[in-house]
Amino acid sequence: MATGALGAVVLADTRCLEDCFAAVDYFERRGIAFTVAVNCFDGATRFPEESVRDALDLDPDVPVMLCDARQRESTKSVLISVVEHAMKIAAEQRQAAGG
Repeated sequence: MATGALGAVVLADTRCLEDCFAAVDYFERRGIAFTVAVNCFDGATRFPEESVRDALDLDPDVPVMLCDARQRESTKSVLISVVEHAMKIAAEQRQAAGG
């Protein structure tokens, strides 16, 4: 599913954050831009974005967002974040290559 992908979303549930490690590692190793979307829903403890970033040992440039996967505007914001992050990485790579 990730072959040829320009970006990805890692949907995180703070009740089982350790389940995200494999996905984060997968995208990091392949140089695929990704955003971590922390799914906030009723009854779940909400943690600050920095706490999630630290727990997943994310690079500072990886976007971390709080979202509600049930809400259209929230998921749209996450997808926009992925596209913007992928475009930023592509521009940095072009600049580094001298183009």
